[in-house]
This record gives sequence, C-alpha cells and structure tokens, in this order.
Amino acid sequence: MEHRATAQQERPLERPLPEGPAAAAGPSVAYLVSAYPALSHAFIEREVLALRAAGARVETFTVRAPDADARLSVTSRAEAERTTALVGQPLPAYAAALADLLRARPTALLRGVAAAWGSGPRSPRARLWQQFYLVEAAFLLQQMRRRGLRHVHAHFANNGADVARLVVALGRALDGPDAGWAWSFTMHGPTEFDDVDGHDLPAKARSASAVACISEYCRDRLSALAGPEHRAKMSVVRMGVGADRFPPSSALRAARPPGPLRVLFVGRLVPEKGPELLLRAARSLRDAGRALEVVLVGAGPLRAALEQEVRERGLQDVVRLQGPVGQDDLPGWYEWADVFCLPSYAEGVPVVLMEAMATELPVVTTPVAGVPELVADGATGLLVDPGDVPGVAAAIERLAQDAPLRHELGRSARERVLEEFQPGPNARRMLEVLGAVAAGARAERGGR
Repeated sequence: MEHRATAQQERPLERPLPEGPAAAAGPSVAYLVSAYPALSHAFIEREVLALRAAGARVETFTVRAPDADARLSVTSRAEAERTTALVGQPLPAYAAALADLLRARPTALLRGVAAAWGSGPRSPRARLWQQFYLVEAAFLLQQMRRRGLRHVHAHFANNGADVARLVVALGRALDGPDAGWAWSFTMHGPTEFDDVDGHDLPAKARSASAVACISEYCRDRLSALAGPEHRAKMSVVRMGVGADRFPPSSALRAARPPGPLRVLFVGRLVPEKGPELLLRAARSLRDAGRALEVVLVGAGPLRAALEQEVRERGLQDVVRLQGPVGQDDLPGWYEWADVFCLPSYAEGVPVVLMEAMATELPVVTTPVAGVPELVADGATGLLVDPGDVPGVAAAIERLAQDAPLRHELGRSARERVLEEFQPGPNARRMLEVLGAVAAGARAERGGR
C-alpha cells in the first residue's frame, strides 16, 4: 500500500511573541489545556496561531507536558518549547508559589482552600483532587502575575477548567475583586455532557465570564444546564482548518488509475470513534467482492484489540493500522484516500472531518451532536446511524460505485468548510469573546 506525502514544511503563522503585557494590539490571555500541544488538539494549536496573527498575546500552559507523539510537526515542536506545564515542576516551585501567596496575603490561600473544597462533585475524593488543582492554580497564578496576565481561557470543561476557576478565585482574593481577574472556557463535548456532575458543568458555566461553544448544539445543551439567564455569555465559535494546508485533491484522485477503493479513518482509537465498526464494514465489503484498502491513522487503547480483529477476520491484506502521524503528513493521507469514514458514537464537531472535507474527500459519518451542522446528508457527505455496520458498508459501497457522486459531495464539502470552518474568521470571533471579557473587567474596575 503506497502513500505519497505531499505536505510541505509548515510555515509558522504566528508573529514573534510580544515582549511585555502591553506589546500586543489585542487582548492578552493565558491559554490552558489539559494536554498541549497534542495530536488530537491540533485545532487548538491552529486557533492559538491565528489569534497571535490577529494581534492577541497568547501564552500557553498545559496541565501535563505533551508526549512524544505531540511533537511530530514543526509547529508542534515549537509550541511545546514555549508552553509551560503545571504538573511535573520541581517541588520547590510549588512551595515557592504557595509561599508567595502566604507572604502577600495569608487569607488569599485560605479562601482558595475554601473555594477548592466547595468546587466539583461532593465526594471526598473529588474534593481532595480539588486541593491538588489548587496547588497547580497557585503555580499558574504566580506565572500569570509575573507575565502581566489576568485572563485565563481553558479549552474543555475538564481539569484545566477546574484550575482556571481556582486561579481566578486566588487572584481576586489576592489582588482584590477589581484587579481584572477573569476566566472563560471553550465547551466541546461529548465527554463533559456524558458526565455533567463529574465535570461540575453547570457551576463552571455560571462561574465563567464567557463560554465559547463549538456548535449550536453545544450552546443549547449548556444553556439548558446553566440556566437561560447565562445564555447571553455563550457564543458559538467554530473550530477551523486552514484550507491552504488541506488543498483540494479531487483532480489528483480522479487521475489515478483504477484500483481498490481507498478508505481512510483518522482519529483516536477509542470506543466512541467506532473504528471497529469500520473493520466490520470492511470485512462485509471484502466478502461481497469489493476490492478496497482501509487505513486507520491514529493511536489509542483499542489498537491491540483492532490488530487482533484484523488477524482473526483475515483482513491483513485489506486493513492497515498506520499509527499516529503529524500534521505535516496528514494532507498526504487525505490525498491518498477515496473515501473518509468516521463512524462515531459520540462527537463534538470532529476537526478531522473538516480536514478531509477541505481536500474534497467525500465523508461517511454519523449525525451525532454538532456533526449535522457540518455534514448535510446527501449534500456534503453521507450520514448513517451510530452502530449501523450495514449502513456504513452500504454508504461506502454507494460511493465506490458512483465516482460523480464522490466528486460532487467532495466539492460541496470543501465549500462548506470554506463557508464557516476557517481559523481566521473563527479567531476573530474568539477575539470578540476574549475582548468582551477584558471589557467587562475594565468596566468592573471603573465602577468601583
């Protein structure tokens, strides 16, 4: 199975990091993610670069240091070097951050302890973990104060959001309520919606100054949980992919000599992505006489089970588990494929769908969560019910038999991505969210 990578070396999109808190023309913000950079979070990387290019000062923090797979592209390696990890610092670093709090205002740390104890699920174990988050928050507070930052934005409503919320509680206790401390977060789903209490989701939505939701579906669900009075601070900010990084490739596909249908999956090898459904559909198609090649790009806990299924089903000549690849190599894989298949059980709005669609690759996926806001069945892709192996097989076979349909779906898919899922326009929407938080902080200071 041959693969010709066509991606050129990445060109950095961001300007040099401004020196000092007043150097940026736009808002200044600390971005906090549970893992940054990360292969599965490439869209955050693109958002950060687009915000910097638009004039914002964005300094990145990660709860845990990225693993080796996160450094597979030029830009990711650069981002890893400039990102500060909260976990894994020397113990004296945490001690120094806590000591700074005690020296400056002892009651601030006590208020932080109380805030941590009152946050999150009510189990003793969960409240204990909040105290660990408080230590990380104290370290992040120290870093932000040194860099002249007062606003922290978390991606996902997970432990990063817990830390961000505590940073603001500590900052306001230390510097006063009119010092400009604020936090916001981007709401993705589906994980947080599957465990609302475990993520303390309604309380986080009420506490944050602003929430960027990746889809209308996401905003509707979150506002229902937090209360309609909080909907006004929730904005839809799409994730995006650079159309220049994922150029149209339908002409190249059409020029290839006839051969087996090439089917591509890109994503984490986890149950919610449904990779095993694609394997079973591939077996059904193979047994029905369809010649095809299937490549799964990605890593995850299901890899060993998928390898075993490939062996047991005799799919070694049909299916290849490629493993993780960097952003530099992904465009070449999309060019390689004839069909993209992501048979997920749960999603937010998958960025890999946007990437595939940007290259005019026809997609087969499921109508879960915000996916229908990107993929319209029969217009920009084909939708099948979650868990429907015969449906997946039938959709792939339909595309295999109808090259004009593949071309038309691919063309319309790219138009949809260009219409609403581009980093530049979405960075401007995020700038509006961040700017509104900064304006609100200024208004609070002016009113006191």
